[in-house]
Amino acid sequence: MKNRTGTAGTPRIRPRTVVLAVAAGAALLASTALIAPAANAAASTLRAAAAQSGRYFGAAANSFQLSNTSFTTILNREFNSIVAENEMKWDATEPQQNTFNFTGGDRLVAHARANGMSVRGHTLVWHAQQPGWAQNLSGSALRNAMVNHINRVAGHFRGQIHSWDVVNEAFADGGSGGRRDSNLQRTGNDWIEVAFRTARAADPNARLCYNDYNTDGINAKSTGIYNMVRDFKSRGVPIDCVGFQSHLGTTLASDYQANLQRFADLGVDVQITELDVAEGANQASIYERVTRACLAVARCTGITTWGVWDAASWRSDNPLLFDRNGNKKAAYNSVLNALNSVSGPTPPPTTTAPPPVTSTPPPGGGACSASVSLNSWNGGFVATVRVTAGNAAIRGWTVRIALPGGTAVTGTWNAQASGSSGTVNFSNVSYNGQISAGGNTEFGFQGTGSGPSGTPTCTAS
Repeated sequence: MKNRTGTAGTPRIRPRTVVLAVAAGAALLASTALIAPAANAAASTLRAAAAQSGRYFGAAANSFQLSNTSFTTILNREFNSIVAENEMKWDATEPQQNTFNFTGGDRLVAHARANGMSVRGHTLVWHAQQPGWAQNLSGSALRNAMVNHINRVAGHFRGQIHSWDVVNEAFADGGSGGRRDSNLQRTGNDWIEVAFRTARAADPNARLCYNDYNTDGINAKSTGIYNMVRDFKSRGVPIDCVGFQSHLGTTLASDYQANLQRFADLGVDVQITELDVAEGANQASIYERVTRACLAVARCTGITTWGVWDAASWRSDNPLLFDRNGNKKAAYNSVLNALNSVSGPTPPPTTTAPPPVTSTPPPGGGACSASVSLNSWNGGFVATVRVTAGNAAIRGWTVRIALPGGTAVTGTWNAQASGSSGTVNFSNVSYNGQISAGGNTEFGFQGTGSGPSGTPTCTAS
């Protein structure tokens, strides 16, 4: 979503009438009602109640808010996940090309670690809140900048992020179910796939999510995203989860739970990522129904509210669980009661990245092999290289790759490159040289021109 704080003008709430009940959802409602699990001993905080079923309950924050003792008292007591409201976005992390600033994000991560919280990363790529220099790029220059940005940001936070919103809000509103026109979309229809493959190489153990709004029911937009996720899963594109922002008014789509379930049935986790609900007679009820919908879907791994209290919300209609003085609202009690209704852990949602798949038998003892997968576009490419150990563990490796004439390496991650053109040797870095027998690791590089077409060679030590 848009910048919630620190910008001029009145925050704008996108119209959400497009996601209310549609004919296709009515038929599904009968077989997928909002289900209340059985009762359990009551926990006294949201984080403890959510943990009973193996889920998280999180909130968005900005690092400057951590200086407010009243704010952090609520944050630390009630939430076990945190997401940066603004400070991990492109304009904040790379204000000038190749000049990175992680101060705000690092402070939030440190706070999370100190208080037993996980961290959601938001967001690696978005058509909005791009720095001015990126807004002025197009074509291969923008594509290369996007890949470099993902590598640097996800690489910096590697191992510290539970789930990344890799791509945010790439689909259009309305009835087409198609992609949003943006400078990123105009680099080629494969840009989302490239972003996910790049993020997997840069932070292999994070959950990789697509995130969007106005997807609360079964409608043209959510179906367009559903079709993309189904395609990605069928082709092995590394997508692990889908985020449903759920910026809600005074009604909730009748097929909300059915929509979550159909995505979960594709084999991805689902997460409520930016929940807030307009204040009014239905606020507590809607919060409860959203919570129970998540609890009823085994692969719904957590809920995040877009802020902690009404005083800091991007909306003016008091949409959060705590009022402007930090007092619990009726909506808070409805959520806590719903979370406490769980009798025990649900069938465990997937919480770690899937293990790498070895597509060919490992080579003989003391040896290694390498394979390359490419994502190419006009004028550039991203190469992901998998290094597989043989029947004995190895302590280091070097992969030799011949590049076509006119091709140049412009960036490398998880490896050291001996050059940028011709035949390039890529060697392990400190943390990925040791590979157990039959195990594997991955590194990647991006370049201009055409990607390599030959079979790489691997030498183990």
